Amino acid sequence: MLSNRSRTILIIGDALAILSVSVIGYLMHYAGKEAFSLRWLSTFLPFCLGWALIAPWLGLYRAGIADRLGQVWWRAVLAAFLAAPFAAWLRGLWLSGAIIPVFVTVLGATSGLGMLLWRSAWAVFTQRKISHG
Repeated sequence: MLSNRSRTILIIGDALAILSVSVIGYLMHYAGKEAFSLRWLSTFLPFCLGWALIAPWLGLYRAGIADRLGQVWWRAVLAAFLAAPFAAWLRGLWLSGAIIPVFVTVLGATSGLGMLLWRSAWAVFTQRKISHG
């Protein structure tokens, strides 16, 4: 069973990974074009909600999955791709804009990469901790 402490760390790490992807995306599109604003929240918050709905369903907060690289990498990427359309839809509502399919794909891919890096690091760290007692 995954401890409450480990689950809390995973949730915070997930939020930081999503935050990183959201802010980097914002900066890539708006740096130098406008003063830094909170527009990145229009991606961050909807994706957090989408992630919160799908990640538990894929077992990303369960022991034996969250701490095993062979289980976590594909589940984290799949969760990101499944969360992206919902997040893009919410973002479209928020900004009163269209949902652009390429945005959904890029959001899924970049978020998947961010989660892959974070969740893989967690799994490797956890397995090393377990093996070194």
